[in-house]
Amino acid sequence: MSTTKSLPSISAAQLEGHKSASSCYVTIGSKVYDITPFLGDHPGGEDLILDYAGKDIAEILVDEISHTHSESAYEILDEYLVGFLEGSRPPSPPGTPAVTNSLTGMSSEEELSIPTDISTDYKVHKFLDLNRPLFMQVWNGGFSKEFYLQQVHRPRHYKGGESAPLFGNFLEPLSKTPWYVVPIIWLPCIAYGTYEASKGLPNNWTVAGLFGFGLFLWTLVEYMLHRCLFHIDGKMPDNRVAITMHFLLHGIHHYLPMDKLRLVMPPTLFLALATPFWHLAHTVFAFNWYVGTNVFCGGIFGYVCYDLTHYFLHHKSLPSYYRELKKYHLQHHFADYQKGFGVTSKIWDKVFGTELIYGPSGPVKSE
Repeated sequence: MSTTKSLPSISAAQLEGHKSASSCYVTIGSKVYDITPFLGDHPGGEDLILDYAGKDIAEILVDEISHTHSESAYEILDEYLVGFLEGSRPPSPPGTPAVTNSLTGMSSEEELSIPTDISTDYKVHKFLDLNRPLFMQVWNGGFSKEFYLQQVHRPRHYKGGESAPLFGNFLEPLSKTPWYVVPIIWLPCIAYGTYEASKGLPNNWTVAGLFGFGLFLWTLVEYMLHRCLFHIDGKMPDNRVAITMHFLLHGIHHYLPMDKLRLVMPPTLFLALATPFWHLAHTVFAFNWYVGTNVFCGGIFGYVCYDLTHYFLHHKSLPSYYRELKKYHLQHHFADYQKGFGVTSKIWDKVFGTELIYGPSGPVKSE
């Protein structure tokens, strides 16, 4: 993976050659961004960006008359960092060298958004070629479990912030899910299920209480699924079936954590995972179908909150509480994937001793 240190220096003369719609560079201070792929997505239109092609955009981003840009704009820019102006690369602060994490090969969360040099990455690590469908590479790779886990937890970022090919055939669309699909599909189901459950319950307070109980149970289910299933890691069998299943279920997310279309769970996969919990709820509450349904709906609502929170932690500017939660979750990705399993809350990490403790310079290793 490309790191800040390995990004090239770009001269003023080279910058002059990138002032068109076919190749548009802008700068902020010493940093150079290739925002060509973003031109068509800019809310103000591409012409406004082209007016500043090859120029420093620091002032226009904070200009109140034009439009004061949010933190999201800067997060988007991070995806397009391609180098530094020649002779102006910022030096490392004295006495604070970057510490590369031995588990992930990264030193900061910002590196999660630096595009991977695909050809170099494949030549160096001999793992997966991001230009080719990943599924069959994992299946036919002959990787040992140790090598696979080492590599899949070293995050990469696909060029232009797009999605790397997974299947490369008709199954490809099924592997991609925009975040808004989750509430569109599941919120009506939750509302209908809660309505049906209310028919057999004495009052709205009971409905609300059971729904809240299901929501609380979800927080535990979320933690246990993330820790014991998604991160089965060292306990999974050392064969290609287990490795491929691990990759499809959660490994691809750690391998490409900033892939916007593979951050929330595809409806088909969620349906497969949710079905056993439907039966479990109605086994535990066998005395009353309505109670089991109400609790289950509360749990599914918790899942919707989890999936949306997970997406926003990776890609949106958030209020103060969620900013801290975002930092906590990104530490799980770039610093220590063996801790910090809570996504919507740290509570169960605290209870089970897997809380990810970190300071200004990174995670603090506990004994």
